Amino acid sequence: MMNTVNIKINGYDYTMKKGITILDASFETLKMKREYLQHQIPTLYYLKGVVDIDESGVCVVEADGEIVNASVTRIKEGMVIETKTPAVMAARKEALAKILAIHNKSCIYCARSTSCELQNLLHEYGFTNEPELPMSKIELLDTSSKVLVRDNNKCIRCKRCINVCAKMQAVSAIACTGNGLDAVIAPSSLKGLAAASCVNCGQCVAVCPVGALTEKDQTEEVRKALADPEKYVVVQVAPAVRAALGEAFEFPIGVDVEGRIAEALKRLGFDKVFDTKFGADLTIMEEAHELVERIQNDGVLPMLTSCCPGWIKYAEHFYPDMLDNLSSCKSPHQMQGAVIKSYVAQKEGIAKENIVTVSVMPCTAKKFEITRDDENGAGVPDVDISITTNELAKMLKDAEIQLEAMNPKSVFDNPLGIGTGAGVIFGATGGVMEAALRTAAETISGKPLENVDFKAVRGMNGIKEASVDIDGTEIKVAIASGLANANALLTRIKSGEADYQFVEIMACPGGCVNGGGQPHQDAKTRRLVDVPAERAAALYRNDAGSSIRKSHENPYIKAVYEEYLGEPGSEKAHELLHTTYAAR
Repeated sequence: MMNTVNIKINGYDYTMKKGITILDASFETLKMKREYLQHQIPTLYYLKGVVDIDESGVCVVEADGEIVNASVTRIKEGMVIETKTPAVMAARKEALAKILAIHNKSCIYCARSTSCELQNLLHEYGFTNEPELPMSKIELLDTSSKVLVRDNNKCIRCKRCINVCAKMQAVSAIACTGNGLDAVIAPSSLKGLAAASCVNCGQCVAVCPVGALTEKDQTEEVRKALADPEKYVVVQVAPAVRAALGEAFEFPIGVDVEGRIAEALKRLGFDKVFDTKFGADLTIMEEAHELVERIQNDGVLPMLTSCCPGWIKYAEHFYPDMLDNLSSCKSPHQMQGAVIKSYVAQKEGIAKENIVTVSVMPCTAKKFEITRDDENGAGVPDVDISITTNELAKMLKDAEIQLEAMNPKSVFDNPLGIGTGAGVIFGATGGVMEAALRTAAETISGKPLENVDFKAVRGMNGIKEASVDIDGTEIKVAIASGLANANALLTRIKSGEADYQFVEIMACPGGCVNGGGQPHQDAKTRRLVDVPAERAAALYRNDAGSSIRKSHENPYIKAVYEEYLGEPGSEKAHELLHTTYAAR
């Protein structure tokens, strides 16, 4: 039985796998080296793994003389496909006109201008001066969330946000009533996103093809702080940012721009530019100590990681009975903020009240985290402003700072600018686990690790399991990324089917590299490239090239403990670096 069929696309012959759709076949052609053999079919609603059927009306072709939807029509032997006949082009243009009729066309003010999938199609199909939406149809923005802005006037009813929230995140904070372009997309609470079970992960922002969902922009707050001569403004950058910021400046996916970021931030005028790798190392010191203590003293197990604020809010909503399992450690940027406003303030002789800490994060949920209770270790907020990778890109472009012109060998400031390879891999799913195991292993065994690479916990699988033997002590671990996977894993743990000592959970599929605040990649790119894996690979290369790869060997971490904190788990460390949770 033959598993392939022969088809024609735009006059060229192809042999394709039997049973795939015409859209799938077009993506296969895009992998071919010769440009004339590549045939792209436009999509607007489709997104791999999120929305498989594109009902926008633009994903159409002519197959054997009929106009059909390429995302649902399967190829068959001898099928003749044309992607750009006059009838096809007219059908696509008609579909775009219908979508545009319900879409607010304030493109020049939109945060997604130039990275908007609808805008790109409108340019391609010759739309220029369409009438604006009448004021009677303009809805108020939903700004109830501390993190996200929902603009229903730009919604094109693709349902990507609904699907990612329900299927991949198991939250369902956004719902839909009705069909087609008459559908109403809205939060599951009538009071807006803030009142819904939204965990602020921003995956809806990451998948939205237009500007209907965006992060709440705080760049103006940063500019005001930088312009205030009374303020000492310190910035820190998360590991995952260096693996993605370049994309906003047309670097290939997966290029590490660590040094360029350091110089660019100095040019923006920050008083100190630090690396959150240091905070990640600090987190490992506290978290590994807490894990060892729980294992050796019959503490609550499994211990669940606490680095991800989207996951923390999910636990507070959906697993309040497991809050004791959560590590009490703050996330790395909160720890670093607390150290800046205590240890660094004391060393520099600056009043903590005059310090403004800014975090650059791949994550939208960090905007909510900085407002949580018990995130003020020094008596003032650990972090004052949290901006995303996208917001930093906007600030650099507004200041006419070109990332490609920055020195790739620039370095962050000390004492909180030096981190280890263990700290940098925090940005990838499994990275926190691997970093913690490097330190926990040496703490338990008292011997140096010969091999620091725990490859069993790496990779983009939604759930990973491993068993690690440390000097005769077996530690069973698990990793979940994407909250639907976390839900499945936690269900097994609660039922007694699974037994672990340590579990890492990240809200975003693939970890922080795939955070809701990272540069947008369109449906075609996300189909052809494993974007989170490419970004994660950049972090693992950074780790492999680091001179120090274990958090407890960072000389600046040692100095902070010797000069200020005492030892991991000390009273001072708990006061500054640990937090509490509450059922919601």
